[in-house]
Amino acid sequence: MDLFIKLSQFLLSLSLLIILHELGHFIPAKLFKTRVEKFYLFFDVKYSLIKKKIGETEYGIGWLPLGGYVKISGMIDESMDKEQMALPPQTWEFRSKPAYQRLIIMLGGVTVNFILAFIIYIGMAFAYGDTYVANTDFKDGMLIDNPVMLKAGFKTGDKILAADGVAIAKFDNEINMKLIMAKKILIERNGKEQEISIPVDLVDQLSKYEKGSLIAIRMPFVIGAVDDESPNTNLKPKDLITSLNGQSTRYFDQAQIIIKNNKGKTIPATILRDQKEQNITLKISKEGTIGVQSGGLSIESLEKLGYYKISKKEYSFMEAIPFGLIKGKDQLIGYGKQLKMIFNPETKAYKQVGGFKAIFDIFPSTWSWEVFWRITALLSIMLGVMNLLPIPALDGGHVMFLLYEIISGKKPSDKFLENAQMVGFVLLITLLLFANGNDIYKSIVGR
Repeated sequence: MDLFIKLSQFLLSLSLLIILHELGHFIPAKLFKTRVEKFYLFFDVKYSLIKKKIGETEYGIGWLPLGGYVKISGMIDESMDKEQMALPPQTWEFRSKPAYQRLIIMLGGVTVNFILAFIIYIGMAFAYGDTYVANTDFKDGMLIDNPVMLKAGFKTGDKILAADGVAIAKFDNEINMKLIMAKKILIERNGKEQEISIPVDLVDQLSKYEKGSLIAIRMPFVIGAVDDESPNTNLKPKDLITSLNGQSTRYFDQAQIIIKNNKGKTIPATILRDQKEQNITLKISKEGTIGVQSGGLSIESLEKLGYYKISKKEYSFMEAIPFGLIKGKDQLIGYGKQLKMIFNPETKAYKQVGGFKAIFDIFPSTWSWEVFWRITALLSIMLGVMNLLPIPALDGGHVMFLLYEIISGKKPSDKFLENAQMVGFVLLITLLLFANGNDIYKSIVGR
């Protein structure tokens, strides 16, 4: 069932993005009276799952879910229809239209991708508001147990103040990405500020450990389950350990240190059970364990216990517009930085480039419209940026040649465009094989 939910979200998001992207080409093409021969979701290599011709356009669904396309008459594209291009140009063909009209048609897909992302962020702000924990509420700093971060010089209890000079105002699901993209992090430790450099190959280093999160919220020590052979039968699930051996253990990491320092001993402890404190004793094994599985608490429960305060801002529709636009702009800039990082050999981030499995894995196994739309908006930005790359066979490649034509007044020959299209197609296949090969490799080695 979990697999079905993940697959459903993946296919729905992918289909939505492909259809809207291709509509971005289709609509201006029709407005400029350019014939569109095919409009397909997925590729129809050899045969189609569904197809129906309406007017001059065949609409269908292919069997190969690697994208989609519109086939525009008189255009050198992935179809490589040389026979049509050898005939005299017709008024309804792409090649017969003014350069500015062809440019608008080619930019239509990525334009729709970016507009869609901004609309989703506006809609999410209006529907869900903005929920977060203000960074100033982390009085005792963050939990940092990632070996890469520890090696870089971070410690649990550090307060994260800024990334590359930009203040971190709130803790949300994007904070780890902000830190990954940064070069310098300003922290506060023991009341003093200091700056820590982020390793240039941080992404590659993180990939070598199961714990990919850079920082996390410090949690209390809550008993999730008591082992059958545990010597501490006086503990029960949902108990919260507040002190050990006379020392306060507000957080789990503090309790871990005390337990490891008292291996093989019996120590006094204080627990919170049913909102009442109780004093007990705990036996610690020679290995430094107490025979329990730790549990977790929701952020709402943490708020009730006085750990953190949840901040939630509601937006009217008009207020949601600027918030969504800023959110979209930040995501667009952020993805641009990620792409720059991937193309920088020093970062070794190219090793983490993923294909369809990597995209599939980011969807949760439980259905959440909020998460679905957040992922879809990000994928829309990714699709738009990737399609703008100046690679022949991508929209960006066509745009590059059209801009050359507009600036120079000279149109590249059909032969040149055919050869460029073939080179671009080979390059795209290579990138596709590399990305999905990375997925396969990581599945085999487990990283």
